[in-house]
Amino acid sequence: MNKSRREFIKLSAIGAGGLVLANPLLNAMIGQVNAAEPMDASKIKRFPTYCEVCFWKCAGWVYTDEKGEIWKIEGNEDDPHSNGRFCPRGTGGLGMYNDPDRLKTPLMRVEENGKQTFKEVSWDKAFRFIAEKMNEIKEESGPESLALFKHGSGGAHFGKLFKAFGSKNITAPSYAQCRGPREVGFNTTFGSNINSPEPVDLENTKCLVLIGNHIGENMHNSHVQEMSKAIDRGATIITVDPRLSTAASKSKYWLPIKPATDIALLLAWMNVIVSEELYDKKYIEQYAYGLEDLQAHVADKTPEWAEKITSISADVIRQTAREMAFHAPATLIHPGRHVTWYGDDTQRLRAMAMLNALLGSWGRKGGFYFPEKAKVASYPHPGYPPVNWTWKDHLDGTYALAGSSIANVFVDMSHPNNESDYKIKGWFVVGTNLISTIPDTKRTLEAIQNLDLLVVVDTMPMEITGYADIILPECTYLERYDDMRVSPNRFPNVAVRVPAVKPKYLSKPSDWIVRKLAKKLKLSKHFNYESYGEVIDWQLKQMGSSLAEMKEKGVLKMERKTPMFIEADDYHEFGTSTGMIELYSLDLEMEGFDPIPNYTPHPEPPTGYYRLNYGRAPMHTFGRTANNPNLNELMSENSLWVNPFVAADNNLENGQEVWLKNQDGVVSDFPIKVRVTERIGKDNVYMVHGFGRANKKLKRSFGKGISDSQLITNVMVDPVMGGTGMRGNFVSFVTDKPESEVVS
Repeated sequence: MNKSRREFIKLSAIGAGGLVLANPLLNAMIGQVNAAEPMDASKIKRFPTYCEVCFWKCAGWVYTDEKGEIWKIEGNEDDPHSNGRFCPRGTGGLGMYNDPDRLKTPLMRVEENGKQTFKEVSWDKAFRFIAEKMNEIKEESGPESLALFKHGSGGAHFGKLFKAFGSKNITAPSYAQCRGPREVGFNTTFGSNINSPEPVDLENTKCLVLIGNHIGENMHNSHVQEMSKAIDRGATIITVDPRLSTAASKSKYWLPIKPATDIALLLAWMNVIVSEELYDKKYIEQYAYGLEDLQAHVADKTPEWAEKITSISADVIRQTAREMAFHAPATLIHPGRHVTWYGDDTQRLRAMAMLNALLGSWGRKGGFYFPEKAKVASYPHPGYPPVNWTWKDHLDGTYALAGSSIANVFVDMSHPNNESDYKIKGWFVVGTNLISTIPDTKRTLEAIQNLDLLVVVDTMPMEITGYADIILPECTYLERYDDMRVSPNRFPNVAVRVPAVKPKYLSKPSDWIVRKLAKKLKLSKHFNYESYGEVIDWQLKQMGSSLAEMKEKGVLKMERKTPMFIEADDYHEFGTSTGMIELYSLDLEMEGFDPIPNYTPHPEPPTGYYRLNYGRAPMHTFGRTANNPNLNELMSENSLWVNPFVAADNNLENGQEVWLKNQDGVVSDFPIKVRVTERIGKDNVYMVHGFGRANKKLKRSFGKGISDSQLITNVMVDPVMGGTGMRGNFVSFVTDKPESEVVS
């Protein structure tokens, strides 16, 4: 980027002061136990926690040795998220704690000798600076002009601070950049959101359909375990994916679909099920609205029609549709998680929801169960002040069906070309690297340059930290209390997180940061406690338990109060406008959208270009773990999957390093190694997301592989809910090193 008011600062340039606390021997010692020195078992202690490495938040135990140092992490057997088994990310959480590259002290942007740099400052000075800037923005533009971008447990504390300050402009990229379309798609069909963990009854599923859903690579712990058992008992797996994923390799049917044609396949499946009367007639008659409209809509969407679009044979389309119907209602079309692909994503997820409805799987054994969530009392505090406006006022009715805030809209509100009356002047960014989580990095950086304040709170020096005015080092989840994990599940349950060790260096828990900052802002009355353990203990006592009890148990399970499935012949009302399953959506029609999904062709790759696809790896979570010493050892960089015919056409060899150039002329900062494989089609290439980190302070991950986010410049916004479709970008190969300098 061009030099401007807020320069990107290399954290490696802050001087020895920021590095003095690092242990030079730590790299060789991380996570290692000296087998020659047996432990004194009587001095080993364990502390309950729930993992922060991904959103599944599995409950587990942190063990410390006789020296009081963390020894290992393992699952809690009473936890329905993990069943006592942690994935590589969970056990590798120790690396997050030990990483010598982690943020260690508050840093402030200053100018020295005409150049911007970061200077170590005390916590008190950082708080005074932030409070002064926040009050200036409040005085000039109102408290609503401050926005919070958050991800993870730490963000919840800052959410309370923002509400106390007078702003409800709070957002998380996980909605508009990940799961939002499925929430709207299923809500407009069944009147219910999916939420997390997804309420899918994999324990009893006889037929599982995965559409671009990579269970086993995304490592949603309990679902991976349940799918493995389903495979062992002979359940039918149907995987739709242009790539032979791990899940596809375990499937009875792999449908290597042409990218961006999924809606055509879904409509053809519905054509077969409706025209051959394979749908659950009793279920549909009792609960569904709009069957006749759907019948008319899909009458010409035959498998032969879809074959020309999807490249999947009509016979396979018919065969798989009949297999789904044979196992119904214990057939599950899994809703997936990251579903922001092509801009028509809400309608694609609508079609998936409708297919589930035809098969009778919603609220039925082997399909979707009705989850229950524990009720946790809110710790007493004064009411929050009213706000004058929120992000919804800026939209003025656009994306009316969005069920949560839209992170990219917050970027728009902060951008210099925002001519509305609703402007964002300051950001807090907590636990999310916006440079890679929100597509169209150029626009994000333009918005950042327009801010009066940017505060970044994180455990690691990600790219976003280089643009901050103030960096606040949050300690890891192993060193702090947080809100209890309260997730909907088969049975209500809560899990606690207790610090196993004191925070390393000068890092602090988010609840401590919030309380100290609240004091500077004269908002302490909203945070009337000395330790967040007091809050948790009070809440648990309202539930008949206590923090002392939970330190021994870790997880508290409760009894269900409502049926898990629709009872036979019982009346069930759905949360839609009609109170029924809406095959024809009145809400979508009212907002001017197709009440039944339609297939619309998407642009094809230009000659010499290939669609850029990306996904996950079981040992990594986005870009947050690429530098983790334990997990980096399992996968240190991504590779580029290339079909052998494509490799031959472009004179590429296995293991060769290439750069990628997208349709807008953006060239990757770093190279990536080619993996020639028949497991991917000829019109797309694939890489794991989260690599190509551009901050030199991340010693293990800097420059390793390519960041797919850098190449996603064509963003297709979902007109229904504002999600950012990111799979309409095309790349070509550059075999000679580009003449460019990486700013880091």
